[in-house]
This record gives sequence, C-alpha cells and structure tokens, in this order.
Amino acid sequence: MATSEAYMRTPTQQAWRRFMRSSSGKAGLLIVGFFVLLALFAPLLAPYDATKDRNLRERLQPPSVEHVMGTDELGRDIFVRVIHGSRISLRVGVFAVAIAVLFGTILGLLAGYFGGKIDMFISWLIDIMLSFPSILLAIAIVAVIGPGISNAMIAVGIVQIPIYARLTRSVVLSIKEQDFVAAAEGLGASRSRIIFQHILPNGLSPLIVQGTLSIATAILDAAGLGFLGLGAQPPQPEWGLMISKGFLYFTRAPWISLFPGVAIMIAVLGFNLLGDGLRDALDPRTQR
Repeated sequence: MATSEAYMRTPTQQAWRRFMRSSSGKAGLLIVGFFVLLALFAPLLAPYDATKDRNLRERLQPPSVEHVMGTDELGRDIFVRVIHGSRISLRVGVFAVAIAVLFGTILGLLAGYFGGKIDMFISWLIDIMLSFPSILLAIAIVAVIGPGISNAMIAVGIVQIPIYARLTRSVVLSIKEQDFVAAAEGLGASRSRIIFQHILPNGLSPLIVQGTLSIATAILDAAGLGFLGLGAQPPQPEWGLMISKGFLYFTRAPWISLFPGVAIMIAVLGFNLLGDGLRDALDPRTQR
C-alpha cells in the first residue's frame, strides 16, 4: 500500500518529501529563509542611510542594550549595518550565480551536444580559467574593470562559469545518448528544441544543487574582495568591508569585525546545508 501511494505522488511531491526528511536541508532552509526575510524587511526593521550614519560621540562603544553589537570607529551601530549588509551579500550571491549559470550552461550545452572543435575550444577555455585560483582571477578582473560592488558581482560570476560549463557538459554527454533524445531526432525535431526541451530540463537537478552551493561561495568571494577594498566601497555596509575596517581596531574593539564575520559564517553554512538537503532530495538513488 505504501509503495502504491509513493507511485501516486508527483516527482515534485516525492522530492519535497525526501527534502523534509533531511535534517541538514531543513536547518539550511530555516537559516536561508531568515536571511532572506532579514534582507527584504531591513528598511522596515531599521531605516538606514549609509551616507549619513555616524555619531562620533558614541564611537567604539562595546555591545550594550542600546547597541546590541556595539558601534564602530565612526559611532555607527554594527547591528543595523549587519542587517543592511545582508541585502548586499545576498544580492551579490544571487546575481553572481545567475551570471555563472546563464553563460556556463550555454557553453556546456554547446560543448556537450555538438562536440568536435566546439567542444575542444570550450574545454580549452575552461581549463585556462580553472588554472587560476578563483579569488585571484576575480581580483584580476576587478583590477581591470575597476572596484565596486557591481564589478565585484560580475567578477565573481565570471570565475564560476567554468563550474557550470563542465557540469552541464557532463550532463549533456550522458543524456544525449538516451532513447528519448534519439526518438526526438528521428521525428525531425530541431537541435534547439532537442537541447532546450529534452536535454536541459532533464539535467536541471545537479545545476540546482550546484547553484545553491555556489551562492555560499559567491558570498565568501564578494566578502574577500570587499576586505581587500576591491568590492563594496565605503560607506556601504558590506560584511567583508566591515571586517576590513574593524581590523585596525581589533585589539580595542573586536566586535567591529566579529559580528560581520559571524554573519558571513552563518549565511554560508545555511546555503551549504540547503544544498546538501537539495542534493538528497533530487538524487534519484534516494527514492524510496
């Protein structure tokens, strides 16, 4: 009876049921949901203008009832800045991964489906990009196009393109040999129809999982660029930039760097746990 009920569920329902059995997935969903809500309602929770936020009479105040996370070297409330920093970090993570998914998936589809010289050229380009550490390549890109949060977003997205190109290529190589693809080709379906309506939809699961995990990496890379002064620029409340500014006062006021660092750690942990849960839910081998 239980087996027949399982077969009656749609694939989406079965995936959701497997996801809800994953403790790590549920924990990640709660953490990510918390940061998403925090970013969405930040203007309501704490109206903020970074250009006018300073009170030198309250500079370097330790955590207290009035300032839960203390104040920085300009008397700015760390708690308010961490809340608004979530908007920047999540935006960078999502848009950087969107850039990587878009271009990486297109390159992977072309390489995997057409093969030959196209595959050779794209694989050669990907291997060159992968020969550089991602953060160094991102630094080089930002150095060329200039510092700033938008340019940092583009740089982080570019360095993640090879991940999706290789992943998509491997998925296409396995799917294009399936019988339903051969049947579509035999019926005269165009190449674009076969790629976008038959191959790509059947290879979305690993891309979804990798996308969730890549948001965590993108947040870390953006924070690293901000720490080096190549990402968000003052007075923006970006977590990496806040850690960098707090290092000058670390022995006197460690809370300036501590709380943004904890925010980065929890956000990255949340997306990693969510990715693990999605991997368990979308892996056909876990179906039961």
